Amino acid sequence: MDRSLAVLYGVAVYLLFLATFGYTIGFVEGIPGLKTLDSGAPGDVVVAVVVDAALLLLFALQHTIMARRGFKRWWTRFVPAAVERSTFVLAASLAVALLIWQWRPLAGVVWSVTDPGGRLLLFALSALGWSVLLVSTFLINHFELFGLHQVYEFWRRRPFVPPAFKTPVFYRYVRHPIYLGFVLAFWATPQMSAGHLLFAIATTGYILVGILFEERDLIAHFGEEYRRYRERVPMLVPFLGRRASPAGQREPGVPLK
Repeated sequence: MDRSLAVLYGVAVYLLFLATFGYTIGFVEGIPGLKTLDSGAPGDVVVAVVVDAALLLLFALQHTIMARRGFKRWWTRFVPAAVERSTFVLAASLAVALLIWQWRPLAGVVWSVTDPGGRLLLFALSALGWSVLLVSTFLINHFELFGLHQVYEFWRRRPFVPPAFKTPVFYRYVRHPIYLGFVLAFWATPQMSAGHLLFAIATTGYILVGILFEERDLIAHFGEEYRRYRERVPMLVPFLGRRASPAGQREPGVPLK
């Protein structure tokens, strides 16, 4: 594959991801002027639930299947290894864009917080979730996670070297701070509609299932070292169990997505 073309492809996919990610925040947070979880007039409940569930399932299947090591080995027989990660990010971004575009709202309010202090607290928790999520990607290797590092190394004619084991900052307290950020962002809302609840339940369920698959790959890749890390550090809830080892000790903490 042409090196310059690989870089252009990687950059274009990354820009698409940034646009999709930014819009997703607005979609979940209900920012005026954007398509949101509650935009539009609710239609038939059964149709809305079926459509929304199908959209969520499509994203879950894409993300789960394409992230597996066995699929990657098969997939890179057809797609150059240098752009494999970018292609994964492209597929995930398109799946999210489709979900946002075709999402059907559901009537009904599960809870509504009117107290100003309570609303501010929930907005702050949601903002904290998005922040933890984004910061966590940079704590490991943001540009490797979204494919830019791979195409850059390919352009330099250098072999891609996977990041070393590390557990910086958040990874010393939870094994999956990126997923923790999503959970906080999806659930911390002062206005929980029926559609938002469906979204939050489905995505949280996917996260829990996805962690099982991901940790199976991590154990297969890192072996006993990751098993020991898993015993020391809780999955999603900080301080639920023993804390990680002191800073400086090598531990596997980089998600294999």
